[in-house]
This record gives sequence, C-alpha cells and structure tokens, in this order.
Amino acid sequence: MDGAVKEDLKQFLDELVVRYNTPDFIESDPVSIPHSFSSPEDIEVAGFFSAIIAWGNRKSIVRNADALMKRMDREPFRFVKEASERELMPLADFVHRTFNGRDCIYFVKALRAIFARYGSLGGYFQQSYAQCGDMRQVLAGFWHCFFALEHDKRVEKHLSNIERGAACKRLNMYVKWMVRKDNGGVDFGLWRRIPASALYLPLDIHTGNTGRMLGLLKRRQNDWRAVEEITGALREFDGADPVKYDYALFGAGIDKIIR
Repeated sequence: MDGAVKEDLKQFLDELVVRYNTPDFIESDPVSIPHSFSSPEDIEVAGFFSAIIAWGNRKSIVRNADALMKRMDREPFRFVKEASERELMPLADFVHRTFNGRDCIYFVKALRAIFARYGSLGGYFQQSYAQCGDMRQVLAGFWHCFFALEHDKRVEKHLSNIERGAACKRLNMYVKWMVRKDNGGVDFGLWRRIPASALYLPLDIHTGNTGRMLGLLKRRQNDWRAVEEITGALREFDGADPVKYDYALFGAGIDKIIR
C-alpha cells in the first residue's frame, strides 16, 4: 500500500470512527447492558456476561443479557461475590443459544474465585498485564485461571482459548470496553493500567469482511492469526489506539457501506 492510498484509507477510517463511535451506537449493542450501571464493579461484571453471550442476533443478546442482570437482582458484582446456592437457582433455567443455566452458574463461581484472589476482574487483567506486558499472554492465562475449578468439559466452549488459535472476539471486545477511553462515550476506560496500544481487534464476520474489502486483512479464516494481521494493519494508522477502528469496521459491515 503506497503512501497516498494509505493516507486516503486512514482518512476514510477516521471518518467512520466519527460516524460510529458515538452514544447512538450504544442502544442496540450489548455494550448497552454495562452502560445501565454506574458502579465500576457492576459495569465490569455486567460487561463480562454481556460479552460472553454476544453471539447471534443483537436484539436477542441485549434482551437476554438484561434478563440475566434481573436474575442477579441488578446487583451483578454483589451477586457474584455473595449469592448463596439458593440465590443461584434463578440462573438454573437461563438460556442464550447454547449457554445454559449450568454454564451460567459455573461462570458465577469462577468469577467469585477470581474476585477472592484479585479483588475484581480488573484486578486480574491489570495485574497480569503488569507482569508480562502482552495481552496475548493475559488472555491465555485468563482461560486457565477461569477454568481452575472443577467443571464440565462442555462449559469451556463458552470462553475462547487463544492457545488453540481462537480469535477470542468476545474477550477482546470485553477488554476493549474496559480499557479504551475517548470522547465517544461508548467504551468505559476503567482499566487505566493497560494501554489501548496493547489491545487486539475483536474480529467477527463484519469486521473481518470489511477489513478484507479494504485490504487490511488477507487471511480468510477468522482466527488468532487473522486478529494479529488486521490489528497490525490498524496499528499503522494509530499505534496508540488501533482498535478505535472496531466500531468503524463493524458499522460499515452492518450498514454495507463497502461492497
């Protein structure tokens, strides 16, 4: 890509950022669920569960994530830390696609164990990043930490494993929500000890297809190698904040701006 083409593409992407990275994006997106809370602790937990079930129809994701928060008495952080076995029972019949009540209860207990050791999800991610300075290692370590408790093997499919080459779209999306902070009002910027430059693009069918049409991604499979490739390309446009282009690529894909 020569200099002039690259500059034109950067200008186009920056215009898409202005268009999509706004509060108008929030209402119809899973990020609306953590935005319904005010305390950082509740935002972290609500964001995590909303990201974990973020596959399929967006309306269904938002509806089911909101229903899950109601089952947690709209106090997700307190619920995860303190809910008794009896209080966990309303989760038993929760379903979002293949994520069921048993999965949900394990996720609560796994988070509780992480809270007991690190204080919060932010505590885990920020401490881990401080130790290694590499989000790839942080994501890999999180998978092992999360499944440290005794569990059914089937629950593992709901948290992608970077060591198996997965794109980790939902985890990358969640971490982006928690780390990035700008004037757009969409991302939260709660985890200030992780720089935005360390993040990787939440790669899905929309961001992948748009990236390919723009020449940012050649790899056909949406796996971790593709994540590294497209994030590397975006770092050439903004090394300090490459994944600010996430909503731009996603929105352009949804609205079919590029054909």
